[in-house]
Amino acid sequence: MDDQRPDPDELLSRLQAEEAKSARGKLKIFFGASAGVGKTYAMLSAARSQLLQGVDVLIGVIETHGRTETEVMTDGLERLPKREIEYRGNILREFDLDAALARKPALILMDELAHSNVAGSRHPKRWQDVEELLAAGIDVYSTVNVQHLESLNDVVSGITSIRVWETVPDKVFDAADEVILVDLTPDELLQRLKEGKVYLPNQAERAIHNFFRKGNLLALRELALRRTADRVDEDVLQYRRERFVTPVWQTRESLLACIGPGEGGEQIVRATARIAGQLEVPWHAVYVETPSLQGLSESRRQRILKSLKLAQDMGAQTATLTSNDPVAATVKYARDHNLSKIVIGREEVRRWPWQRSFTQGIGQQAPDIDVLQIARNERSTPAEKLEDNGRRPPLNWSFYGKATAICAAAGLLAAPLHNLFDLANIVMFFLLAVVLVAVRYGRGPAVLASFLCVGIFDFFFVPPRLTFAVNDVQYLLTFAVMLVVGLVVGQLTAGYKHQATIASRREQRVHALYEMARDLSAALLPEQIEEIGQRFLAVEFDARSLLLLTNAEDRLVERSSEELPELDISIAQWAFDHGEAAGFGTDTLPGSPVLYLPLKAPMRLRGILALELRKPDRLLIPEQRRLLDAFASLLAIAIERVHYVDVAQNTTVQMESERLRNSLLSAISHDLRTPLSALLGLAEGLFLTKPPLPEHQAEITQAIRNEAMRTNALVNNLLDMARLQAGKIRLDKQWQPIDEVIGSALRAAEAGLDGNDVHVAIAEDLPLLEIDSILIERVLCNLLENAGKYTPPDSRIDLTARRNADQVELIVEDNGPGLPPGKEELIFHKFERGQPESNMPGVGLGLAICRAIVEAHGGSIRAETREEGGARFVVSLPVGTPPEMLLEEDQAEESS
Repeated sequence: MDDQRPDPDELLSRLQAEEAKSARGKLKIFFGASAGVGKTYAMLSAARSQLLQGVDVLIGVIETHGRTETEVMTDGLERLPKREIEYRGNILREFDLDAALARKPALILMDELAHSNVAGSRHPKRWQDVEELLAAGIDVYSTVNVQHLESLNDVVSGITSIRVWETVPDKVFDAADEVILVDLTPDELLQRLKEGKVYLPNQAERAIHNFFRKGNLLALRELALRRTADRVDEDVLQYRRERFVTPVWQTRESLLACIGPGEGGEQIVRATARIAGQLEVPWHAVYVETPSLQGLSESRRQRILKSLKLAQDMGAQTATLTSNDPVAATVKYARDHNLSKIVIGREEVRRWPWQRSFTQGIGQQAPDIDVLQIARNERSTPAEKLEDNGRRPPLNWSFYGKATAICAAAGLLAAPLHNLFDLANIVMFFLLAVVLVAVRYGRGPAVLASFLCVGIFDFFFVPPRLTFAVNDVQYLLTFAVMLVVGLVVGQLTAGYKHQATIASRREQRVHALYEMARDLSAALLPEQIEEIGQRFLAVEFDARSLLLLTNAEDRLVERSSEELPELDISIAQWAFDHGEAAGFGTDTLPGSPVLYLPLKAPMRLRGILALELRKPDRLLIPEQRRLLDAFASLLAIAIERVHYVDVAQNTTVQMESERLRNSLLSAISHDLRTPLSALLGLAEGLFLTKPPLPEHQAEITQAIRNEAMRTNALVNNLLDMARLQAGKIRLDKQWQPIDEVIGSALRAAEAGLDGNDVHVAIAEDLPLLEIDSILIERVLCNLLENAGKYTPPDSRIDLTARRNADQVELIVEDNGPGLPPGKEELIFHKFERGQPESNMPGVGLGLAICRAIVEAHGGSIRAETREEGGARFVVSLPVGTPPEMLLEEDQAEESS
C-alpha cells in the first residue's frame, strides 16, 4: 500500500514558509510581449475592481504615455505625490518610497517594474522599492514586458537588434504571487500603433519600422507565452506540494529516465533524450541506490555514474536517490516533480515467480503514470561479467568471528538456567543474540548467528540432548523464526545504516559549505581567498587547486605553480572567454588532467578555478559535482566582494581628491577675478586713450588686453566647471527652436574663429527642444572656438543640425589635424588636451564643460576623427513631447 502521508520535516518547513509569507504583501505582475498590449490598462481595471470591494488602493506610479483611455482609468484613484530629486541641474520627479510606507495602503500600483530610479533614490531599481513595500505587508500590482526579464534580455536583443538596459531579475518574476498575461495579436497591436493609441503618430511611424515589425512582435509573443507557461507549470508544482497532491496531473508531458545497475543505462538516457527532444519537454534522470546495491563492483558503479553524467550533458536534471524500495523512491520523485512518463530498460525474466518486476511495482503504486520500456541491445562481454563478479567488496571476517562469540556466550549464559526455566524462555537468549548480531554487524553475520544459535539450542538444550535430532516438531518452528528474525533484522539494519551514511554525507557537505562561506566572509585579499579555497578543496575533493584572476586587459594572469604542473593557460583562457568549463570531465579537451571552472559572480566572470583531482571519478557523482560548483560560486562571490571593496576605497579617495581640487580651483578663481578685472579695465583704458598711443605702444596694449581676456575666460571656465560638478547650476529649460540657439552661438564665437568660414546646415523638420539656451549656446561656442583654434586660417568649419530617431544631433566638423588615436574619450576629461605639447592656449576645460552641460540635459557628446581629415564633435539631445499649446502654435505658424 502506498503511504501518502506527508513528511513531518517537510510539513514543518512549509508551515514556517507560509507563516513568513503571510506577513508579506502579495505581488501581482501584468506581463506582456511589448509596450501597447494593455498591461497598464488591465492593471488599472483590476485595481478599480478592488476599489469597488472596499480595498484601500493607491497609485504609486502610473505611466500613461499620453493615452487618453488609460488616463481616464485613473479617475477616482488616489495618487501618491512624487518626490522631487535634483540630478545634474535638473529637477526630476520620482516615486516617494517613504511616503508610501507611511501611507501604507492595502494595495499600491507600481507601473514599469524594470524602471531605473534616478541617482539619489534609496534603491537604484524600482523592483527593489517593490521588495520593500512587500516586506512592509503592502500588496503591489506592477507591469513587465518580456524584454525586461534578465534571462531573456539577450534573446530579445538578438531578435530586435535593440538592447534594453532596464531589466528585472528572474527571481523577482518567479517569486510573484500571481502573473497575468496580457496578450494581443501582432495585427491588433500594429493597428493600435497606427491609430496613435501607443505612441504619438510621428513616433509610431518610426516604431512600426523598427522595434514593432510584425516578425519581432510574433517572436516576442512566443517568448511571452512560453515564459508564462513555464511560470504556470511552477505554480502547478507549488500547488501540488502545498496540498500534498500525489496523483500525477497530465498537464504537460515530462519524462523520467530510470538508470539501473545493469547494462543499458546509456541507451536509456539517449532514448529518453530523443523522445524529450521530439516532444520538446523537460526530462529527468535518476538512479536509486539501495543497500543491496552497495556491493556493486567498481566497474558497475562507474557505468552508472557515466550514464548520469551523460544525462546531465544532454540536458536532464539528474539525481541519486537512496531508499530500501527503488519503486517507491522512483514513484515519489515522479510525483514530486509531476513527471507523467517513466522510461526504463526492458527487464530480464525473473528467476522466481513471486519476484515482482520494477514495471509491475510502478503499475501497482502509480497506475496514473505511463511506463515506457526501451529495448536493450547492449550486452556485457565475458570479460566484463568476470570483472563484475570478481570485484566484490571483501568480507569482514572479524564480524563473523564476533557473531560466533556472541552465540557461544548466549549458550554459556543459558546453560545454568536450563533446569530453572522452560525451553520456550531459554530460546529467548538465542533470539536476543541473533538480534544483537543483526543490529551490530549486518545481514551476513546475522544469517551465520541464526544457524549457530539454532544448532547450539538444538544440540545442547532440545531433547534428546547432545544430538541434532528433534522429538517435538514445534521446535522446527522455533528454528525457522530465529532464522527469519535474523534475516529481517539484518536487512533492516543494513538499510538504516545506509540511510544514516547518506544523511551523514549530506550533513558533511552542508557543513563544509557553511565553513567555507564563513571563512571567505572574513577574507580581504585575493591571496586569502585562494588559500581558503585550496584548503577546502584539498579536504573535500582531495584536489590541488589554483586561482587564475584577470589583469586590466581582462586577460588571465599566467602563473607558474609547482603544485599544479599540468596547468595550461590557453585552456584556462578559453574557459574564461566562453564562460564554460573545460578540461577533465567536460566536452572540451577532456584529455587534460586539470579541470578549469569559470568563476561566475553576479556581475561578471572573475577568473578561473583550476584543479586536479587525485580521484577524478568522484566528479561523476552528481552531488559531488554540484558541491564543487557551489564551492566555485562562493569563491567567485568572495573575489567580487573584495574587488568592489577596492573600488569603493579608490572611489572615495578620488572623490575626496576631486572635491579638494574643485575647492582650491574655485577659491583661486575667485581670488583672480578681481585683479584680472582691474587689469582688463586698465588695458581697455590705455587702448582708448586720446590722443592715441604710438603704434608700438598700442600693439603692446592690445596684446595685454587679449591675454587678459583669455585669462579671464580661463577663470570663468574654472568657476563654471566647479559649479557644474557641485550641482549648483540649475537648468532654465524652455521649449525653443535650435536654429535660434545656433545663431546666437555663431555671433558669440565670431571673435574666436580667426576668420574661418562656418557653413551651417539645419534640417527643416527639427522639433522644439526643451533646453537651457544659454548653456547650449556655451557648448556650441566652445566647440566652434576649439575648431577655430586648431584649424588653419581661412579654412572651412561645418555646423550641422539634424534629427536622428528620438534625438537631435548638433555636429561640428573641421579639417584640422584631427584627434590623437585613442583620445576620443579622454579629451572630455578635465585638464586633458588633444596635443599636450601644443603651443595653443588653454588648459583643457572647454570640452569637459561641454560634456557636463550636455549630460545635464540628458544627452551625450562624442568625438571622432574624420576619414578625410579633421575632427568631428557630435552633440545628441533628446527629443521630448512639447505641451499641446506649443504644438498648436507651431502648427499655426507653419500654416500661415
